[in-house]
Amino acid sequence: MKALMIEQEGRTRFHDVAVPVAGPEDVRIAVRHVGLCGSDLNTFRGLNPLVQLPRIPGHEIGGEVIAAGASVSPEFRPGRRVIVMPYTSCGHCASCRKGRTNACRYNRTLGVQQDGGLAEEIVLPASKLILNDTLAPQHLALVEPLSVGFHAVARGRVQKGERIVVLGCGMIGMGVLIGAVARGADVIAVDMSPEKLALARRFGAAHTFEAGKEDIVAKVSELTADDGVDVAFEAVGTPATFTQCVTLAGFAGRVVYVGYSKAPVTYETQMFNLKELDIMGSRNATLEDFHAVIAYLEQIGDKADALISRIMPFAEAEEALPFWDSNRDTLKVVVAR
Repeated sequence: MKALMIEQEGRTRFHDVAVPVAGPEDVRIAVRHVGLCGSDLNTFRGLNPLVQLPRIPGHEIGGEVIAAGASVSPEFRPGRRVIVMPYTSCGHCASCRKGRTNACRYNRTLGVQQDGGLAEEIVLPASKLILNDTLAPQHLALVEPLSVGFHAVARGRVQKGERIVVLGCGMIGMGVLIGAVARGADVIAVDMSPEKLALARRFGAAHTFEAGKEDIVAKVSELTADDGVDVAFEAVGTPATFTQCVTLAGFAGRVVYVGYSKAPVTYETQMFNLKELDIMGSRNATLEDFHAVIAYLEQIGDKADALISRIMPFAEAEEALPFWDSNRDTLKVVVAR
């Protein structure tokens, strides 16, 4: 079967690979839609230290059941649509023992630590699949990235009436924004792209500021009467945005890091103590987060199409990552088969 591989930095090519073999607890899936993630783009650009090349990318996957193993529930009938939960958990590490399997020490995400879904077929355990025949097929590929944002909102304990700031309005930042708006928060969105900020307003941001052209700290201070925000979310992955979150968070506020910086971050740590900040990381998403996003997407219907910048046919998938790399205002590229 055909699969797309990132062969080396800046180069993607189709390869013929073996059709995966399914066991009794597995489901064989025809891949229909794959969303490309910032981690895939960083792999293509040679900036993802978690990936060894060559690698088949893709972990935002919507597909269709071809066949199911003998031990799989009869619900997994051929033709039913599925959403993929692309993470693994060992069940034994400290995170798993605490019930936080999304942060498993030995997690192997599809398309990152193991080959992903940009292929004609994949085989996965039924336990990693969510059946869904109600969402539009292309929207199945939106569930995983939005779930990462929803999980960050849960980590930040966002409450109705709180004021939050989201640094970065890529797909993960949009998931944070949407999840916070759903909880009744007042959201400030910050990005360098006017197009992404316009989309942020469409999905509920109360205020938007263009990074690089506006003094974000001064604007947030003015909006909050110098109190700062209740929760500051980092969804960019640069040292500057990591430290800016600490500045923007108010006294007794919270900081949630969803992105991760590719370079070391230097802090003046006195504000950790003076503000008595809660500083948290956020990783992947839980089944609860997935179901919350599914309910949201079912509610908004066709409006979710605005979250997809471009759909490219599988036959043109070699051009998908180069296209995104050259068009940085792009929010989400989906490959369809």
